[in-house]
Amino acid sequence: LSLDYGIKDWLSVSVGRSSFLKIIDLNSKIRLKRQVKNGFPVAIVFNSASYIKQWKYAQLEKEFVFSNQLSYTNQFLIARKINRNLTLQFSPTMIHYNLVENLDESNDKYSSGIGGRLKLTRRTSINAEYFLQFNDKRNANVLSLGFDIETGGHIFQLHMSNSSAMIDPNFITKTEGQWLQGDVYFGFNISRVFTLYR
Repeated sequence: LSLDYGIKDWLSVSVGRSSFLKIIDLNSKIRLKRQVKNGFPVAIVFNSASYIKQWKYAQLEKEFVFSNQLSYTNQFLIARKINRNLTLQFSPTMIHYNLVENLDESNDKYSSGIGGRLKLTRRTSINAEYFLQFNDKRNANVLSLGFDIETGGHIFQLHMSNSSAMIDPNFITKTEGQWLQGDVYFGFNISRVFTLYR
């Protein structure tokens, strides 16, 4: 569940919680450049998020260090609308974990995503996204496919992925599923836009 709020035309913030992994996330997006016809060729957005892993009651007997529960994502979203129906995006990404599971594991993980959206009709589109990990190959690269249906105020999203997670640190760097081995997860989202004032 998440709530996004556009403070300015170029700035938005959000807060959310993942029910599967019990992680709270705080996110901000800043648009640095807008794609301009016969001008600047791409839109560039800086995305930054912080994640707090919630402490479980069963873990209370262990030593609790708040900073160990934190992780961060920083990425540039570089997108180009090719035409009315096709949009492509390139997403260089750095994820930092304050605490990692193994001594030989890097706290900083670098990856790059590529994705796109193809509109089939005015209200439907198909989407795809793939993330390649650079310096930590412990887990699988994530591939996700989606289908969006717009109904006016709502957007219904159906998606399949080899990752069961939806937040960046977990689906980019902790995906264990393999498409060719039948590890495919199905997800469903509903987005609703509310306008507070004009």
